Amino acid sequence: MRRGRRPRVRQAYEPPRGDGMVESRLSVIEGDITRQLVDAVVNAANPDLRPGGGVAGAIHRAAGPELWEECRGLGGCATGEAKITKGYGLPAAWVIHTVGPVWQGGEKGEDSSLASCYRSVLEIASARGLGSVAFPAISTGAYGFPPERAVRIAVREAAACLGKNPVPERVVFVCFGAGMAVRYRAALAELP
Repeated sequence: MRRGRRPRVRQAYEPPRGDGMVESRLSVIEGDITRQLVDAVVNAANPDLRPGGGVAGAIHRAAGPELWEECRGLGGCATGEAKITKGYGLPAAWVIHTVGPVWQGGEKGEDSSLASCYRSVLEIASARGLGSVAFPAISTGAYGFPPERAVRIAVREAAACLGKNPVPERVVFVCFGAGMAVRYRAALAELP
């Protein structure tokens, strides 16, 4: 692959299963979250909403410097909460920033903080009438949250929120690798 050229990735769209149930509104793909054709992408942000590394760095690079300019005016974001900005250079019109918890062994409220991230993002999406949202695996990178545990929380919270609201119509879990995609698909298969 030549330097500077992006690999082709599958887009977020998967045909609806037609049953109208919550499960049909949830999907999993492997790909680059910055290239998803959705109304909003979710940024696994740091408390200052700075570009940083990982997902936050990728989103800021793809969106351009205007994203950081807008983020600077938001006054940061607390763990478990979310804030929305424009998407600028991204295919998505919006970025919803949320700050996941740093894993500290599981006894410091990490599960409830992570669950709050998903609820906060989906509350914003619902209030804005956004039809589709793409999530990364929040807190599973540098913040060290155990992936299996994080995935179960993500799927449970997204399903619960979709069960109460008609929008967003579609939630996509965007996975950087096949291993994480397998975890999400297994968690989706376990939904009641």
